Order: sequence, then C-alpha cells, then structure tokens
Amino acid sequence: MRGEKRGRVRIGISGWRYPSWRGDFYPPGLVQRRELSYVGERMTTAEVNGSFYSLQRPESYCRWRSEVPASFVFAVKGSRYVTHMLRLRGVETALANFFASGVLALGDQLGPVLWQLPEREAFDRDVLEEFLAVLPRTMSAALALAERHDERLDGRAWLQIDEDRPIRHALEPRSETFGTPDAVAVLRRTGTALVVADTAGRWPRFDEVTADHVYVRLHGATDLYASGYTEAELATWAKRIRGWADGSDAPDGRPRDVWVYFDNDARGHAPHDAVALAARVAASYGG
Repeated sequence: MRGEKRGRVRIGISGWRYPSWRGDFYPPGLVQRRELSYVGERMTTAEVNGSFYSLQRPESYCRWRSEVPASFVFAVKGSRYVTHMLRLRGVETALANFFASGVLALGDQLGPVLWQLPEREAFDRDVLEEFLAVLPRTMSAALALAERHDERLDGRAWLQIDEDRPIRHALEPRSETFGTPDAVAVLRRTGTALVVADTAGRWPRFDEVTADHVYVRLHGATDLYASGYTEAELATWAKRIRGWADGSDAPDGRPRDVWVYFDNDARGHAPHDAVALAARVAASYGG
C-alpha cells in the first residue's frame, strides 16, 4: 500500500579527504585525522573511494568505523580491477580478495557496495548475469567468498563477521545499453540497484527502480564533478528522494531505502550540498 511506511534516507559524500575542503567545509585548524569524525557529526553516510583504486587494509576499515557514530554507514566502492580490467569476467578470485581486504570489518556499518562500470562496457546479458550471480548477498556468503582469497591477502585478510545480514549492491553503468528492458530485468531479478547518476549530461541517466533500495550519485548538474547544486535543483532532488522513500515514485508503490552521494567535489561543493539536501529532506517530513 502506498505511503504505508517510509524507507530510510541517507545522504552523504563520495570520499572525505580533499585538501581543498580544508579551511572551507573543514574549519581552519582541524587536523586531518579528525576530518572523518567531523563528517560523522554532520552526515549519516559516506562512500569509501580508495577501495576502487586498490585493496585497503583491515586496520583502515576498523579505524574509519571507530571515528564515526555507530549509526553512520559506509558504502564501499568495488575494485576497478573487477570492473575496468577484468570487465566483470572471471572475477571470483578478485572478489574474494576484495571482500577479504577488510570490508567485512565494517560489520553493521557496511552499506551498499557500488560497482562503477567504464563507458566502453556495454550490456551483455550473459556477462552481467554471471557477475551478479557471484556477488555475495549476505555477510556469511561474503565471508565464504573471502576465505578463497589468493596469496596476496595471506597474513592481512579479515575473515570474520559478527552477525549475518544482507549485503546490497548497486551498479553504475555508463553505457546507454543498460537502459534496455532486458538489462533492467536482469538487475531487478537480482535486487541490484541501477544507480541514478547525475553527470551533467556526460553519461546517460537511468531512473528505473530495480531493487529494494535506490542509489543516487550526484556528480554535478552542469559541470561534471565541479558545479554546485542550486536551491531549485536541491528541491527537485528532495522531492524525488521523498517519492522513492515513501513509495509514491516507485512502480509497485513500495517504499525504498535511499542512498545519496555527492561527488561534485572538485570545487568543494559536495559536503555543503549534502548537508543542504539532508536538511531539505528532513524538513519535508517535518523534522
């Protein structure tokens, strides 16, 4: 039934360590090691971006978790070795290494795992279905996969979980071929969110709801990674977010959890826009 309940909305930033934010979003004199804590006091979520470029270490995930409130949740960006180099093919060992690298140390503070595809990667039904079938959908499945890591993770793998719980996944393709009904159907069958990405027109924007959650990445409306969002643009996004969260903007009327990340970080707009959008959404619910 529409409007019966409301999904959880989390709004944050894509990464948090940007020198240009110092003295702007981060107040003058704030030491670098306190930056994530500062974010945690003002937002409810952030994307871990370093995991896209290289395997992080368990101690990093443990440290990040310790620096924010227990209610703060991290989305983790999947390895580009999986998405850009292997191109989703033959990825089991690479995925095992990724999940063994410390991702599971986030425990109940692990949010969705984001898989961003390169523009050249067109939709191939067989490739996508095989990739999505390998992705672990629970912490216990991720642990079982992580235990199959190769020698590169010997002595530095995190192979424990505190509790079994679901793991959500989101896919951010940059080829218009993923907008076809066939591609959408594959994602919907597996409960994988098709990312809603605002990219200043650089790449296609997909608006299909394909999972029990909606994942939004705001890279800039007019200047990729650089432009800030106007009040009118934030108001439009707040309306859309509320529609997803209460189910009125979903084809089946079911409420969705909504995850929103600002990636317009080049000129420091991302954290300010995230705080402003979160305030708008909260105000729309009367609190």
